[in-house]
Amino acid sequence: MAEFFAELKRRQMFRVAAAYAVVAWLLLQLINNLTPALRLPDWAATFIVVLLIAGFPVALLFNWIQHLPADGATLGAKTGKADWLLIGGLGLVILLIAYQTIAPSSDATRQAGGAISLAVLPFDNLSGDASQEFFSDGMTEEITSALARIPDLRVVARTSAYQFRSQNRDIQTIGQQLNATHFIEGSVRKDGERVRITAQLIKADDGTHVWTETYDRQLTDIFAVQEEIGRSIATALRMPLGLQPGQSLFPSRDIDPQSYEQYLAVRAARRSGGQNAASRAAAVESLEQVVARHPRFAPAWGALAQAYFRRGIAVPGNPTVAEMRRSMDEWRPKAQAAARRAIELDPSLPDGYSQLGVTFLDKDLLPGEELFSKALALDPLHPDTMHFYAYLLSAVGRVKEAIAMRERLMRIEPLAGLYTANYEAMLWADGQDDALNARLREPPPSSGFLATFLGGMYAAQGRYAEAADAVKTAPRDSQPEGAVEAAERLLRAVPISRAAGSAQSLPRLGLELDFVYVHVGAPELVMQAYEDALAGGVPAFGDYVLLWHPSYAPVRKTERFKAYVRRAGLVEYWRAKGWSKFCKPTTGDDFECE
Repeated sequence: MAEFFAELKRRQMFRVAAAYAVVAWLLLQLINNLTPALRLPDWAATFIVVLLIAGFPVALLFNWIQHLPADGATLGAKTGKADWLLIGGLGLVILLIAYQTIAPSSDATRQAGGAISLAVLPFDNLSGDASQEFFSDGMTEEITSALARIPDLRVVARTSAYQFRSQNRDIQTIGQQLNATHFIEGSVRKDGERVRITAQLIKADDGTHVWTETYDRQLTDIFAVQEEIGRSIATALRMPLGLQPGQSLFPSRDIDPQSYEQYLAVRAARRSGGQNAASRAAAVESLEQVVARHPRFAPAWGALAQAYFRRGIAVPGNPTVAEMRRSMDEWRPKAQAAARRAIELDPSLPDGYSQLGVTFLDKDLLPGEELFSKALALDPLHPDTMHFYAYLLSAVGRVKEAIAMRERLMRIEPLAGLYTANYEAMLWADGQDDALNARLREPPPSSGFLATFLGGMYAAQGRYAEAADAVKTAPRDSQPEGAVEAAERLLRAVPISRAAGSAQSLPRLGLELDFVYVHVGAPELVMQAYEDALAGGVPAFGDYVLLWHPSYAPVRKTERFKAYVRRAGLVEYWRAKGWSKFCKPTTGDDFECE
């Protein structure tokens, strides 16, 4: 063996191998930097790697032949300065490769990567047919979802970006409003079975075009185009894709173009505000047709899970508790089955976990939180998951954590009113009066239930006349019949109404006005609306957080509250995750709240 290694050294094999490694690494760095600038295809870097790997044994073979020993040649050779330089260069290459391998997974690198915040503006519809706008919006959403799979890339304003549906955009102003450093914008022209998509990557600070490309393809190639766009953007931003071998940014896309358009149309209708019972029924019917034709198309199953659940909670009119329970008993199992099917088909799809988590928000809080955590592990900035997770945290009394998540969501979705819901109530429950007052001065107020919320806030401060004035302006259609008038009358009569009669004589006020019961001496009646929601199988969502305000202390001391907390799964949650600061265990299985 000693002679063999001496012969390798004599033929300069180690020197050639080291030189080859150094030069190969330099070539790879060069190609990685030139790919975006020269608009080279995604496979260019891969081709160079394969070529260099294949060339390594060839180079060694040529060197071996070139140094065949002449007659009388001696074995062995001295190590010269060039050898030491090559050894040093090889060592440096090894260190750099090791750093590049380890660094992308480290927290420090993730934070550095997080400095890039990318927003995808709605692609312009150039088809000459306004009814085709759903298709261009669908391309926007699909590319956004794909880019969100890249581990170190912050994809922000996924809903807020739709506020800027215009070809005349001031990129720098939009960047400031959406907290984005880069944008994707483009256009879609659909003509029969052909589609032309133009996409470009732009820096928000100066409007520089980093990358642009136009794709003119058959409609059947739409997923390949989306994959190319996603990979090209990642390359231009120098972001590692973080994909396993054989994995793609667009998994589970086995679907015909017509069914795919049907799926995109439902998503567009949902985003544009289709809230009535008829639109929800139409969404269910359309998505059921899609999954019937393509039972392995995971995104449609995720959308169907959402459509089923929305159908369940959208009972027309003023349904009774029994009617709500029948509706939820019919649609909740369907929603759960659809969400589980989406997860089974594509475990990397956050929507499946998020939609399944929502179905547990009425009382099964532990599995709900676990599912939200899984969704955020796949997509840390998934807006819907953050939205509902904040609700869950506020429901169990983790108010500060709920506020932190809501604020984080509002930073990445600054123009989406949906995601600001109940933020004021969270600040109020946490005692952040200065922040609350500053927020209430912002025009326009963000909360849909501002009138009733102001009524509760003024009443807690003993300002009952102002509370009555605020309640008087509350919309009647969202309250039980006569509830607004009754609440106003009771507030104006405090403290007389506090001793005027028994709890049985007081009218039903509903969830948004039940704070009045606290101030008229009947705190146990606050629980009526919560009990009805629980019995009907409908999550109380953000209204839970009101129960943790100091003014609700008399409510928390009632046996009725304790019984509700048990049925709603809060005690089970606290025992597993830690008790709320408002409640603590006592003896045996009992507890008390302060």
